[in-house]
Amino acid sequence: MTAEIQTPSLKPQTQSALRHLATWWDKVGIIAVLLVLVVVMAIFADNFLSIDNGLNVARAVSINAILAAGMTMIIITAGIDLSVGSILAVSGVTGVLLFTAGVPTPLALLGGVAAGALSGFINGALVAWLALPAFIVTLGSMTYLRGTAYSLLDGQPLIANQLGYRAIGNGAIAGVPIPVVVMIGVYAVFWFLLERTKFGRHVYAVGGNAEAARLAGINVKRTLLWVYTIAGAAAGLAGIIFSARVLSAQPTAGTGYELDAIAAVVLGGTSLAGGRGRVMGTLIGALIIGVLTNGLVLMNVPFFYQLIIKGVVIVLAVTLDSLRRMGRAQS
Repeated sequence: MTAEIQTPSLKPQTQSALRHLATWWDKVGIIAVLLVLVVVMAIFADNFLSIDNGLNVARAVSINAILAAGMTMIIITAGIDLSVGSILAVSGVTGVLLFTAGVPTPLALLGGVAAGALSGFINGALVAWLALPAFIVTLGSMTYLRGTAYSLLDGQPLIANQLGYRAIGNGAIAGVPIPVVVMIGVYAVFWFLLERTKFGRHVYAVGGNAEAARLAGINVKRTLLWVYTIAGAAAGLAGIIFSARVLSAQPTAGTGYELDAIAAVVLGGTSLAGGRGRVMGTLIGALIIGVLTNGLVLMNVPFFYQLIIKGVVIVLAVTLDSLRRMGRAQS
């Protein structure tokens, strides 16, 4: 006779604490963390509150925030994309190569974004139509896309000081950096898609329960295909901005950016289990990552210690996500 294993239930006090944590975090937690972090950095980091530094933080945050916007949509469907950093590199390389080959600037820019969308489309097709695990698919694409970026440039950066779309990375509108303006536009589009369209409702439904969504008449495969394609296009746009900022095509661009994007998404309240999350929370999560990175640099914290701290932040973000889910389950 086989003994039945019972999972021990949580104590009532623990259940109540988890419920309160989930409710508090969803309402004000992420904003409170950002405010506390800003206060801490203002105290310990010289010139942190200066206008110039604020603009630098906003400009630096913009690329990760755009990547994280696409990642939010993917994680809501209970997926993951480890290839966004490599997509950024390939897209930036494509845009610069097209421009240096004499392609008109608007088409070179669109070509870079299209390269990102195509990369995302391939990921989505493999995940949706072949039912392959998103983790494995995007792990593979992270590798082959990085190799593609290197092969397109023979392993060497390509400098483009006269890059036609350089203003998108270094220009400003009324004193506001253009990358920040683009970031705001991207978040407005993603907010509208997720909160005000039938497609957005399908995204949440697929993440909540893909089989139930299918039985309800939702085309799950098509939804996933669009989600990965849109996220790829967002990563492509981030790659264009990055190449415009550094005025070159860099095969190493975006290395490790996928971790910052995932951390921003989870910090922003999107559940790794899928079906729950808000893109505006992701924006705040990206700001937390950006403020943390900027403050550590201003405090002259060695790079290897920065990696340790950011790694701890990612683990804490996943832990908070787990505690939130436990709290909701006890409700």
